[in-house]
Amino acid sequence: MEFKHTSVLLNECIDALNIKPNGVYMDGTLGGGGHSSIIASKLNNDGKLICFDLDKEAIDFAKTRVKSAGQVYFVHDNFKNYEKFLQENGILGLDGVLLDLGVSSYQIDNAERGFSYINDGPLNMCMDADAKVNAETVVNEYSKEDLTRIFFEYGEEKFSKKIADAIVKARQIAPIVTTQQLADIVKKCVPFSKKSSGHPAKRIFQAIRIEVNGELDGLREFILNCVRKNLNKGGRLAIITFHSLEDRIVKEAYKLLSSDCICDKKMPVCTCHHKAEVKLINKKPILPNEAELTINPRSHSAKLRVLEKI
Repeated sequence: MEFKHTSVLLNECIDALNIKPNGVYMDGTLGGGGHSSIIASKLNNDGKLICFDLDKEAIDFAKTRVKSAGQVYFVHDNFKNYEKFLQENGILGLDGVLLDLGVSSYQIDNAERGFSYINDGPLNMCMDADAKVNAETVVNEYSKEDLTRIFFEYGEEKFSKKIADAIVKARQIAPIVTTQQLADIVKKCVPFSKKSSGHPAKRIFQAIRIEVNGELDGLREFILNCVRKNLNKGGRLAIITFHSLEDRIVKEAYKLLSSDCICDKKMPVCTCHHKAEVKLINKKPILPNEAELTINPRSHSAKLRVLEKI
């Protein structure tokens, strides 16, 4: 299957990064290389771009697309491990960092990757093909209590317990090995009156995907660490989120970094002596415009938040 992916909020991200031709930039979620190709094209011989992705197929495709006068690095690893790469390559600071936390269209549309609740395929959902735990492991080996927890916490699913119970009963008869099997089990658990707001399995697939790939693990720590230790003064951090869980983490981390005081509001005077480390470029998230929504309906839940180190 050909690697296809439409970059979300492309122009907005490039504008947000305020790219300097001789700057050092990091794209923590390379995907199809849409954002990176534009960043790279704006760099001169002294510029650097570091591209991370867990998906080898994404990296192989992006290598044919991302060209620059400067130096471009392609790293098959989680962006949360970025410090090791910086240290090994003597890179002292970053002028801009971009994270697009969504799943690529290629991953969703390629049934063999197991992300889709519409197209039947093996229960996988691994962004990294070398991962030891996949969706089949979660569905067939996690306890009913653990399934209920991740469905509720990561999927915000009201029928978490009912769906977990149905999965456990079904796998006692035979292992659940395809996306269609799982989607059918979920559909039977959701009342008809609740099925009008999108596919009933959407939240369950999101929850399992987050669990398999550890998507929320360390996100807050990455933001705080990157800003405090690696982002140069005047450097920008731009993050696109696609669901409320990750957006809440980003929003709260940005709020902490941009606040002059983090004392309890009941305190009559400030005793924390905390000082703002960044300024928010946009206090409200940047959303896709109507033209983008028409071209790429999958961008509808995207939110872009940008900060600048002061």
